[in-house]
Parts: sequence; C-alpha cells; structure tokens
Amino acid sequence: MKTLAQILQEAREKKGFTLKDAVKHSGVDAGLISKFERGKRMPSAANLKALSEAYGLSFAELKKQWLAEKVLDLVQYEVGAAEILTLAESRVEYLAGEKALVMDKIPASVQEKLEEIDQLKEQWQQRRPLGSTQLQKMKEYFNVAYTFESNRIEGNTLTLQETHLVVNEGITIGGKSMREHLEAINHSEAVDYLEELIREKADIYNRSLLELHYLILKGIDRENAGKYRSVPVRIAGSEHVPPQPYLVDKMMEDYFVHYQEQKNVLHPVLLAAEMHERLVSIHPFVDGNGRTSRLIMNLVLVGNGYTIANLKGDQTSRLAYYKALEAVQVNNDPVPFYQLVADAVKDSLQQHLEMV
Repeated sequence: MKTLAQILQEAREKKGFTLKDAVKHSGVDAGLISKFERGKRMPSAANLKALSEAYGLSFAELKKQWLAEKVLDLVQYEVGAAEILTLAESRVEYLAGEKALVMDKIPASVQEKLEEIDQLKEQWQQRRPLGSTQLQKMKEYFNVAYTFESNRIEGNTLTLQETHLVVNEGITIGGKSMREHLEAINHSEAVDYLEELIREKADIYNRSLLELHYLILKGIDRENAGKYRSVPVRIAGSEHVPPQPYLVDKMMEDYFVHYQEQKNVLHPVLLAAEMHERLVSIHPFVDGNGRTSRLIMNLVLVGNGYTIANLKGDQTSRLAYYKALEAVQVNNDPVPFYQLVADAVKDSLQQHLEMV
C-alpha cells in the first residue's frame, strides 16, 4: 500500500509539475512539499486540501490516508497497539458508522416509558394555548431551573434562587466568582436563542451549534467560544477518551448527517438522547460540551412538541448521569441513557401539567 508521501510525489510527477509548479498551483512552500514527499513531515489539513486541488486528487480519499497515518503514528510503538486500534475501531464505528446509535429492538421498559410520555405530551398540547402571563411565568420558572441544574452539573455553586437573581434581576451575588455569574447569564441567553431557533423551525446545523456554544463561553473563554478544539482533551473521572482533534471535523460532519438520517426514524426522545450523547462523546470543544449537548437535546425535544427536559445536578443525579453516559461511551449500551433522558422528559411534562 502506498504511503501519503508516495501518493503526493507521484501525483505531482504525473501532472508534470516541478516543485516550483506545485508551489504556484497550491500556494504551499516548496520546502514543505519536499518534506511531505520524503515523509519527513505530515501536511496540515489546509496544505492537504491545497495539494489535492492542485493535483486533481480527491480530498476525501487523500484525507483518509492522512488520518490513517496520523493514527498509526500515535499507536505504533505503544504496548498493546492492536488492542488499542480494535477499541478505537469499535468506538469510531459507533460514532460515525451507518448503524451508529440504531438499536435492533427498543427494550420493552423503554418503549412503555415512551408511550407514557406521548400520552402526557398529548395532554399538554390539549391544555394549550395558555394565557400570555401564565406562559411567561412558567417559562421563567422552568428556564431558570434548567440553567441552574445544567450549570450545577458542571460545578457552578449558585443556588436556584441566586441563579434567578443573577439572570432575571441583574443582582451580583457576594462570594461567588465572576465566572459563575457569567455561566448563569450566558446559559440563560443560550436558552433564549434556543427558543428563537425553535420558533424559526430551525434544524440542527453546524452554524446553530457553534452559536449556542459561543453563547455558553462568551466572556469566559473568547479564544475557544464557538470553535471546535485543536488540542487533545480528557474527561476527568471518565474511562472514555475523546477522539484526537484532527478527527473532530470529520466526526462532526457525520454527526449532522446522522441527525438528518435519523430525525424521521427514531422517536424524538431517543433522538434527543442520541444527539446529546453523541455530541458529548465526540467532545468537539475545549469546554462547554455538556451544556451545549443538553441544549441540543432540548432543541430536539421542544422542537418536537415536548417540554424542556431538565437533567438534575445534585450529587446523586450527576453520578447517575455520568454513569449512563459512560455505559454508552465504553460499553456501547445506550439503554441507561435512554432511560435517564426519558425520565427527565416525563418529569418535565408532569410538572408542566401540574402548573396548569
């Protein structure tokens, strides 16, 4: 099998290009091209794209070879390299394959819960439209609770009442950090944007995802807000190792493709759980992955007529949340996470019905 270096050199020579010609058509430095062809250096994604266009090569095929050699370089001298590659293959198949996240049969316990949820959803829709004042009060209550719990999962120490004061009254809480205040304000703005997307019947696209993430980190991490990561990351306390940064762009492309293919196939509650777990497993951002994933989950749910689902952030609930995520990430078992999200959806619908 030819190496990337051989492919690039043969493509240039087949075109009849000298190094000077290659520079002229690609804009890549001659010294770099020489190093690429001798296998002394790996091209960047931008260089690879430029050379593929200059030589008339398929960028998609060239990128596959490029990624394969990057993976090989990472593991070839590791003890148990074959086992590492087997584990990676299983995980990539889950995250990017055509059969990813599609169960042959939904367990009866999950199916029964989905039926209960849909009955509650029908009851909720029959109670609407509500009066504008009542609707506004409910929206304020549930959105503040959602901001409080989603931030609490990530370690924010503002109480529910303090979150309300920061978000709705503009009050500064003594003894709490500026970051905690910004997390509350930012998340509230992200929920407002979520509602705007739903009113516009917007789908899940790269732009809307990055804008949600930008709002989450606005004023906290300007360098990384609304941008996919370019560095490796690890999740504290988790066995799951997120993919290397050079895999992120392709996996996010697959993420959006998967959504389009499954949005009219999976039950909306399961689809919401899938898109949440899938995003947090890819972990495409340096920070803010959990909050953004829960926003995407609710974009799917509320966009399909359900109420906003609130995953709790107390110690017991947070541990159950992380364990359910890890069951999918490590064991490819989505059932615990389906159950957890379904319970949150059911609880939300019941609370909304009780308030009317």
